[in-house]
Amino acid sequence: MSAKDNKEESEIQLDASNAAERKTLLWVLGINFLQVIVAGFVGVIADSTGLLGAALDNLADAGVYAVSIYAVGRTVAAKARVARLSGVLLIVLGLALLVEVLRRFFVGAEPIGLAMIVTAIANAATNLLCLRLLRSHRDQGVHLKASWIFTTNDMLANAGIVVSGAAVMFFRSPLPDLIIGLVVVGIVLKGGWDILKEAREAQREGLSVREK
Repeated sequence: MSAKDNKEESEIQLDASNAAERKTLLWVLGINFLQVIVAGFVGVIADSTGLLGAALDNLADAGVYAVSIYAVGRTVAAKARVARLSGVLLIVLGLALLVEVLRRFFVGAEPIGLAMIVTAIANAATNLLCLRLLRSHRDQGVHLKASWIFTTNDMLANAGIVVSGAAVMFFRSPLPDLIIGLVVVGIVLKGGWDILKEAREAQREGLSVREK
């Protein structure tokens, strides 16, 4: 096989890989938009900080998946920029959620525990689907690794919401919901920091390869 044929074959494989990445990200983007609508609506009705935090987190995820679709097939530097933007977005939204948790602590809230549990379980099920879709792609670029981190964080947050929903019902107190709201803030901020770290490492690797 000639060098030209090898080059054409590698380009075909690259194109196929990019198409698979884009299709996966489009599926995950659609799932996250659905989660935003459901968790946000139920969060407002159930007066739950935890569910509102989950909806906010899913909205950030949707933004990340949208910019990750833009990064598919682009250079390492472009993917690192997308990941950096994702990390900054996540940190900003985490701080906004922190403000909302503090506001509800002082104003007061009466969350509905059962609604929290059912919605969080449904969210977790769709997150499992997202993880399954992303699993085979997570090592194909820092932008996809960021997507994997986002979805893993969502799973942790939803598990916490289920526990806090049960605690709200058992203790008849809004404090467990506010506590899980703070936990979600921590998860979101850590996820944003991890993504920024991955972006810096990817950018350094890209620069070292270019120098060689």
